[in-house]
Amino acid sequence: MKKTLKNNGTFLEVGETMNKDKVALQNTDIGKDNHKFDDIVKIVESAKDRAYRKVNEELILMYQEVGKYISEKSKEASYGSNFVENVADFFSENYPDLKGFTRRGLYRMKQFYELYKDDEKVSPLVTQLSWTNHLKIMSGSKSREERQFYIELAVREKYSKRELERQMDSGYYERYMLSNGESLPAIQKAKRETHNLFMDSYVLEFLDAPKIGNEREFQKSILENLKNFILEIGKDFSFIGNEYRVQVGNHDYYIDLLFYHRGLSCLVAFELKIGEFKPEYIGKMNLYLEALDREVKKQTENPSVGVILCASKDDEVVEFALSRSLSPTMVSEYTLKLIDKSLLQRKLKEYTEIAEEKVEANEKK
Repeated sequence: MKKTLKNNGTFLEVGETMNKDKVALQNTDIGKDNHKFDDIVKIVESAKDRAYRKVNEELILMYQEVGKYISEKSKEASYGSNFVENVADFFSENYPDLKGFTRRGLYRMKQFYELYKDDEKVSPLVTQLSWTNHLKIMSGSKSREERQFYIELAVREKYSKRELERQMDSGYYERYMLSNGESLPAIQKAKRETHNLFMDSYVLEFLDAPKIGNEREFQKSILENLKNFILEIGKDFSFIGNEYRVQVGNHDYYIDLLFYHRGLSCLVAFELKIGEFKPEYIGKMNLYLEALDREVKKQTENPSVGVILCASKDDEVVEFALSRSLSPTMVSEYTLKLIDKSLLQRKLKEYTEIAEEKVEANEKK
């Protein structure tokens, strides 16, 4: 006789259903004259969000407990080598509508428990991510450090499944670690001044590459894909405007893209270049940042930051150009296609090995 669970089969669908309800609320056209109901909508959305987080927390804890049970019982000889298969068969026969309890799903729960049971840094965060995101991180990460990086990143940035997949597929971890490695003194100084917020390399594969023939088309393509651009540079950025005008003396100057970073409480100016970095770009950015600080920045905000985004750069030229610069400016390069992740992994491995050799050499002195 088959058993049934009340509200069975909903473990994986609850989050999706609630997300659909939330989207439906956000997309409802309540009319220009009905903004007096905005507060009610916010109350409903906030309640749904809290309910979703609570359901997700219980779901993750359940998977963790099931994983613990399977992990411990699998070690006992009395349960035999086919223990997981037997559990999967039991659920298939008795609870056919309960999703996720297949052989593969049960092994994932076991892996989930074993990976994080003794990890003090990650354990408090696991209930803040969806199970789908956990599966992506477990299958796509090659080390404990990489898993921790993506868990912390996904929690902080509140990544959806698609956003997390994009970041992992673009080698975000490898690019971040390589960006924070050793570099020339002036570049290190620039990174400190910009709070290590920006990376050496950005992947803009979502732009329409064939249409980018000049800076104006580059800017237009970013504006058409602004959500993806902010995902790549960081979700704490709020877009202010493009071709943002600043006046110095009797002259008008236009900043390609202007953002505000909520975490740093500062304006961030982006200058877009389709070619290789040139030293004269620094002088122009210094002018922009000084104008922003004098005329636009509020007293409670921190000094403005600049980012020069180029198709390529020579680090020695960047080092010379930044060595006398007084403004916090970062020079980064971009690519319009996804970088081979295995190449990034090899570069990171080489960098790690070099760093370890230096540490060993210093210890022997």
